[in-house]
Amino acid sequence: MATAKNVLGTELKSCCYDPLTGFYRDGFCQTGPTDYGTHVVCARMTEAFLAYTKGRGNDLSTPLPVYNFPGLKPGDQWCLCVSRWREAMLAGVAPPVILEATHERALDVVTIADLKKYSILPRAAN
Repeated sequence: MATAKNVLGTELKSCCYDPLTGFYRDGFCQTGPTDYGTHVVCARMTEAFLAYTKGRGNDLSTPLPVYNFPGLKPGDQWCLCVSRWREAMLAGVAPPVILEATHERALDVVTIADLKKYSILPRAAN
């Protein structure tokens, strides 16, 4: 299996282990044929984005213990669906992005220029 690449063309880095993120819950924003949402954007949550996505029907802040989901808070890093990130960008509430941990498939929906406008440095692995 080939090594996954990020939007910079280098090896995909981990997004977050606490809370454990990724479609495959492996800490990486990897994707595959069963990931219909394309969870490939590694983003750092903000209050504005969490409120926005909740208002759009995807509440990421409320814990769901039955799914082992802790609920997200500002500052948490999470693999977002690229279409929701783009929607939030157009609405002016896109959360910051960690380019090194954002899968290259994000470029099927958004431009590298858009992602770079929102890029931040990765924090120490957690």
